[in-house]
Amino acid sequence: MSETLLTFFKEYSGWAIPISIFLNVIIAILGVVPSVFLTAANILFFGFWYGTLISFIGEAAGAAISFLLYRKGFKIVSRQKLEGYPRVVRLLEAKGKEAFILIFSLRLLPFVPSGLVTFAGAIGAVSAFVFVAASSIGKVPALLLEAYSVYNVTEWNTEGKIILGIIAAIGIYAIVKKIRS
Repeated sequence: MSETLLTFFKEYSGWAIPISIFLNVIIAILGVVPSVFLTAANILFFGFWYGTLISFIGEAAGAAISFLLYRKGFKIVSRQKLEGYPRVVRLLEAKGKEAFILIFSLRLLPFVPSGLVTFAGAIGAVSAFVFVAASSIGKVPALLLEAYSVYNVTEWNTEGKIILGIIAAIGIYAIVKKIRS
């Protein structure tokens, strides 16, 4: 996937930045598609820092736009869809500082789907400003970690091999646990 994006970026290099940001917005709206492939393409095409910055801008814009779209379209959805995530359910009633802290902390947790946080914020009581601010600030550490991991995996250095080993071990553990239950 990243190679396809790289080819596309090379072919339309003058449009690579707006295309990348647009794709991040689409990924955020869909809510279930991981953005790691786009982050990888951005880092490989633009370099580590510039690629990470473009990914951040795209993810922040995507979170803001999807929040507004979800708020318009899904406000009537019941909280039953969110019952499996107690911290996310708390976000429904949270406002102001409490909402900011919840959104920020949920963005830091890699196992909480980004789309779920956006969805809960959109149907909850949090203001758009608080959501966008907390979401954007919370994405910085997570995106830097993702960018660092992607960079090291694509460079295939020692850190990249360790990262892939850890991911493989976690994947094997999850599969074995699922089979046993």
